[in-house]
Amino acid sequence: MNKKDVREFFDSLADSWDDNMIKSQWKIDKIFDISEVTPGKKILDVACGTGVLIPDYINRRVSKCVAVDISEKMTEIAKSKFGKYKNIEFLCADAEYEKFEDEFDCVIIYNAFPHFINPVKLFENLSECLKQGGRITIAHGMSREALIRHHSGSAEKVSTILPEADSLAEMMSTYFEIDTRISDDELYIVSGEKIDM
Repeated sequence: MNKKDVREFFDSLADSWDDNMIKSQWKIDKIFDISEVTPGKKILDVACGTGVLIPDYINRRVSKCVAVDISEKMTEIAKSKFGKYKNIEFLCADAEYEKFEDEFDCVIIYNAFPHFINPVKLFENLSECLKQGGRITIAHGMSREALIRHHSGSAEKVSTILPEADSLAEMMSTYFEIDTRISDDELYIVSGEKIDM
């Protein structure tokens, strides 16, 4: 897997992404509750795609959301849909290396984690822009097993296997104290707070 392939893969899907999107509101609400997305919070939405979660950030009255994606076409579509909102910013960038100007209360990676090449670098970089006590959440709106099946087709060359929740928590433990691990038939959520370093 390499980043050029990932970028090109998602660029090629961008125009039809929303048509194929299945979004369950109760799952998003649960992910946001665990992530502590509440009014006035500043959010970093990593791998935002076409802006799937943006209406939910707006509904929860966050003070600011920076939505970042490595795919230029995905970012362009998200901006065309939600660019009128002054508190939503869009950035086409690599979240493993981008030095974000803001300090965030919450970082959310939704339906995207297997597409990152260097998770250790990702966690290191995201910990730098997260406030002390801020939360990071990695979530999928399906089970780990369903996601592995889902990625076994055309996405296989741009995906890695999603780790077991305990394994992911261990990977994150240098920078974050993980207090939530959910991996069941409906959801996958690993979430925790930035460690005081």
